Amino acid sequence: MLGANELKKGVTFEDDGQIWQVIDFQHVKPGKGPAFIRTKIKNVKSGGSKEVTINPNEKFRQVMVESREMQYLYNDGQFFVFMDPETYEQLPMDPSMFEEASKFVKENEIASIEYIDGEPFSVAAPNFVELEVTDTEPGFKGDTAQGATKPATVETGYTLNVPLFVEIGDVLKIDTRTGEYMSRV
Repeated sequence: MLGANELKKGVTFEDDGQIWQVIDFQHVKPGKGPAFIRTKIKNVKSGGSKEVTINPNEKFRQVMVESREMQYLYNDGQFFVFMDPETYEQLPMDPSMFEEASKFVKENEIASIEYIDGEPFSVAAPNFVELEVTDTEPGFKGDTAQGATKPATVETGYTLNVPLFVEIGDVLKIDTRTGEYMSRV
């Protein structure tokens, strides 16, 4: 059993016959009254999410998630197609399962497919990816206020803030957990 105070981002659990994954959580200790946990959870099967308040004494059954590395091949207009590099079996994935990771995974790259009871339910990008800048404004000499940034679009279409010295054609290392620029490669 999993205690409510053990909930954290990415944990999958069962409640009332539904399987949920924690998207965000916050432990709250108000000035008066007992502590509680405010969470945003996503239904693994339907994709719907909701915010709930949980008593720290509640217990849940933790659901074990299996993860397999697969190669993203292409988007056929309706599904995103992945291939198991060992068996060469192709797996079409619904766009809702690939929504978050699609910002960072380009064709022929490896991603993790997460399974519950043999059924795929989501795609996770690697923690760090290297993507090329396809569009950004030029930085100007002397325009170097501390920590100044500008928006840049990378080859997957994702837009993030980068330092002023980044130019079109630069390859960036991006942390997919936060979506932030790490360094130039």
